[in-house]
Amino acid sequence: MPMPDQVADLSGLSLAEIARLADEAKLPPVASWNPTHCGDSEMRIARDGTWFHQGSPIGRPAMVKLFSTILRREPDGGYVLVTPVEKLDIVVEDAPFVAVELKSEGEGGTRRLAFRLNTGDLIVAGADHPLRFDAREDGPHPYLLVRDGLEALVARSVYYELANAAIDEGADPPGLWSDGVFFSITA
Repeated sequence: MPMPDQVADLSGLSLAEIARLADEAKLPPVASWNPTHCGDSEMRIARDGTWFHQGSPIGRPAMVKLFSTILRREPDGGYVLVTPVEKLDIVVEDAPFVAVELKSEGEGGTRRLAFRLNTGDLIVAGADHPLRFDAREDGPHPYLLVRDGLEALVARSVYYELANAAIDEGADPPGLWSDGVFFSITA
């Protein structure tokens, strides 16, 4: 399956271009594949988004990108890598993706927020890709729904961009609109 080229950063793209690229990303139909469980992949995704195999980081971004397209969240909350003929467990420490870059256009109810993930995928926050914020002892943990129960942890620097934009907007409760949906940044 041909993979779209990764986007280096969002700064030179309009939100319309980002949305078009996001729509063009065709993924395998992993939800419809139901092979027999084959065991453990000996892979894990660290909290920072680094993929490991047998304890060593996977250094080829193209391999990580490929594996990310066959990742699926199971009804029990676990994660698997799935193909038409096999299903293997994979350990995910927090979220399988990390949102590493933000592009914001507009303001108030017309704002759109686009995120680039550590895999190069592009996601525009909205009804199909909501943002949520978990309150924890070590501070807020923001997440973006990527697809089918798979989320991206929003990197701390990107969260600070969101928080600053929300403060500038002055909404009560603090939050931001994206693609017609309001997301409170409080947990």
